[in-house]
Amino acid sequence: FERLLTRIEVGTANARDMIALKVSLTCLPEIRAALENAKSPLIAECFRRMEIYTDLAELLERAIVDEPGTTLRDGGIIRDGYNEELDEYRRIAVGSKSMLQEIEERETGAERYITEELKEFETKILGAQEKIVSIEYRLFTEIRVVIKSHIAGIQQTAHRIAVLDVVAALAEGAVSHHYVRPAITSGGNIDIKDGRHPLVERILTRDLFVPNDTHLGHTDCEAMIITGPNMAGKSTYMRQVALITLMAQAGSFIPAREAAISPVDRIFTRIGASDDLASGQSTFMVEMNEVAEILKYATKDSLVILDEVGRGTSTFDGMSIARAVMEHIAKKIHAKTLFATHYHELTDLANDRIKNFCVAVKERGSEVVFLRRIVPGCTERSYGIHVAKLAGLPKAVTDRAEAILAQMESRGVRETVVPVGEGAEEAATAANKNAPEKPASPDIGMDSLFASTLRDTILSLDVMTMTPLEAMNELYRLQEQAKQEAGIR
Repeated sequence: FERLLTRIEVGTANARDMIALKVSLTCLPEIRAALENAKSPLIAECFRRMEIYTDLAELLERAIVDEPGTTLRDGGIIRDGYNEELDEYRRIAVGSKSMLQEIEERETGAERYITEELKEFETKILGAQEKIVSIEYRLFTEIRVVIKSHIAGIQQTAHRIAVLDVVAALAEGAVSHHYVRPAITSGGNIDIKDGRHPLVERILTRDLFVPNDTHLGHTDCEAMIITGPNMAGKSTYMRQVALITLMAQAGSFIPAREAAISPVDRIFTRIGASDDLASGQSTFMVEMNEVAEILKYATKDSLVILDEVGRGTSTFDGMSIARAVMEHIAKKIHAKTLFATHYHELTDLANDRIKNFCVAVKERGSEVVFLRRIVPGCTERSYGIHVAKLAGLPKAVTDRAEAILAQMESRGVRETVVPVGEGAEEAATAANKNAPEKPASPDIGMDSLFASTLRDTILSLDVMTMTPLEAMNELYRLQEQAKQEAGIR
């Protein structure tokens, strides 16, 4: 409706637009009749303010052919029988030979002559097609003017149709996906029992979506610091809280078992980022710009979602920034906040209003299972190497990573708590000085890594099916790779 009305208003609508408008207008009587007994104030208002424009639908039905062309100047858009003058010129253009035969049969004699009737007919034949196009264009513009005079009323009807469209879609989603009606409260809390992500739960095919609870408020849990592995569900959890809050505030039922939600003034999110090449901004700069906007405009009535702030720079810089941001929100803004991080050192911020949560993980030997359940407490590991294995990194690389990790953990590098503020750099330097020096084990050196990769490559070759030329090319490639590793040019 609205797209068509805009084109009619600016005078660019063609005959196909008019057919589309006719189809839409034809639907109105049935829609309005369906609303007649509605008790909802919102739907009852739609019923009262919706006009059906039967006269305009009938005009378009009488005037415009069912399948008009796209160009008005080519004609072929007005129906036969709509205009007498147009019908006459069409008869002339189509039946000129038979009409000449009729005149010939009425006259006697064999002299060459001209009559007034023949002269008029000659003029009509020569200009018939041009006249047809001109008349059709004039009639079409007249119809367009008539429609344009009703635009304000049709736009109001279009708005009511849009309202019904949204309400019907929300209702259908609520019934189809077992949503519940949330309680809207004024206490400033967000309480959700067994909340679900409205999109992720629908695209899962092999797994069941794991619901989670949420409680945020200004008296006991103003901020949640969430730790846990990648791919364990932290981002999904935070997004679902934001979406459920937004849906409830928009008047929708929500994907949860029950909920009581206080309206928020804004929902701020800092999730994911990429380089802004056009303006020359790095990923980290984009992230910092977004965080700056949040800190500038968030209030105690806002909901803030922060996902791994500070990850785009060095570890100590990122950790310092993340901690300072969380402290500023907690002490100055007091917004309800979900803060996911891999900086486990931030968990010591916990107090009576900042609570630690993590994603539950179950370890079975060397295997790790993500339970997708958000539970109180914090985790000490990120399981990044496990995720790397799932992503398909070569075994030689993940084995090397595990060896390096074990070496760093034995030196106390990984879990050192880094102080923030004055003296942080000196403390970090002292920690590195005090860390015991342990030489790398020969079996985890780069030479060992290359040998392992080379061995795997050779073992994967099917020598019995290779041609001599293929074998020679493969041998040459391996030799070049070995030269590069050995620094030989």
